[in-house]
Amino acid sequence: MPPISLLLLPAASAAGGNIGANMPVWAVAPFVLLLLSIAVLPLVAHHWWESNRNRALVSFSLGIPFGIWVLVTFGRDGWAVLEHILLDYLSFIVLLGALYVIAGGIFVRGSLAGTPLSNTAMLAVGALLANLVGTTGASMVLIRPLLRAIRTRRQRAHVVIFFIFVVSNCGGLLTPFADPPLFLGFLKGIPFEWTLGLWKEWIVAVGVLLAVFLAVDNYVLDKEEKERPGSQLEEVMKHEPLGLSGAHNLVFLAAIVAVILGRGNGWGNGGTPWPVGIQEALMVAIALGSWFVTKPAVREANRFSFGPINEVAILFFGIFVTMIAPLFLLAANGPKLGLSEPWQFFWATGLLSSFLDNAPTYLAFAATAAGRAGISPDGSRYLGEYLATGPAAAMFMTAVSCGAVFMGAMTYIGNGPNFMVKAIAESEGVKMPSFGGYMLWSGAILVPIFVVITLVFFA
Repeated sequence: MPPISLLLLPAASAAGGNIGANMPVWAVAPFVLLLLSIAVLPLVAHHWWESNRNRALVSFSLGIPFGIWVLVTFGRDGWAVLEHILLDYLSFIVLLGALYVIAGGIFVRGSLAGTPLSNTAMLAVGALLANLVGTTGASMVLIRPLLRAIRTRRQRAHVVIFFIFVVSNCGGLLTPFADPPLFLGFLKGIPFEWTLGLWKEWIVAVGVLLAVFLAVDNYVLDKEEKERPGSQLEEVMKHEPLGLSGAHNLVFLAAIVAVILGRGNGWGNGGTPWPVGIQEALMVAIALGSWFVTKPAVREANRFSFGPINEVAILFFGIFVTMIAPLFLLAANGPKLGLSEPWQFFWATGLLSSFLDNAPTYLAFAATAAGRAGISPDGSRYLGEYLATGPAAAMFMTAVSCGAVFMGAMTYIGNGPNFMVKAIAESEGVKMPSFGGYMLWSGAILVPIFVVITLVFFA
């Protein structure tokens, strides 16, 4: 679910009193400290950090005092902003939680082969599926079968990392409900089918990632063949006939997609997006329906627990509250950044999307691009008006869209599913890299691909 209130973020005054213009730069300190905690504490205090209680101590001790400061400093405007942010957080967690519960009730019996070719094929399927049920939905449905397929492998983290790259992020570029930023664009007037026109960028990003993954996975498996006794290839090729338990949950998954589309199209509300709370209530009802009609044995087979979703809920509480400062500073100062070329919008949107919520970051830079054409972000369909101005607008919107979607893969917090996939993998015994370790992977693999995309499409 994309943020509700931040639809008006680029016009900081709409969120109350032009807070960004009066926000001191030092106010980003709690957000930076939280990011540093997520990056450093797993390295220096690993066992302490494993407890959700201790994660909550860090997240709440930074988020709550900062929220109180916003209230005291900005008064009624601060209350409005904080209220909207908390509603956004609630919508975010309800969507992730609903998809987590529903996907936890879908168990693929048997196992796939964990060979490099089979793993690559699963990532490719996930990239396509992301455009049908969203990056979060595709991630939650496919991560457990993939982990079972590679369970005999000693080195598995790279498979999960590429899964985050492809399925949780880059694959979701072709439809508005595939990724939250694109859904925001749809709500602001971009035609539903417009994102299908981004297929060339999608093919380059996903195609290169799949080719690189196949090479990396082959290398890792060959290395294991030399280091471990027996044939590792024969081990990973062993698989059992496939079957599906909890198939009725596919209907619940489709219901979640229908709710997202219903809100965006204003079904039953005269074409106007639904009031706050309706979508969330429907998602909770759908998740409860899935929970009660699914046999407990199915979730037990998936080794389902609420630990991963609890971890995400705890950490993202602090992230959502403390990111008020960088987001509103961006909203107030975006037009002053001197961006004038599509490639600049691609990298600026992407790099900030790596650390901030990519949905409001997308909207901030989209509004900046529209402002260059003299189109105010105050209108309910202003991005559609901007696109109608001609090919130049389409180029800038393509750059913003690709930056927000692709570079959400740069960090664990760049997109909601990233942290969820990491948590599920760790609950299955996969030793995932730290925050900084993950960025070494993303820097080495993704940045060269993004440079190629820049030269091919935006230079």
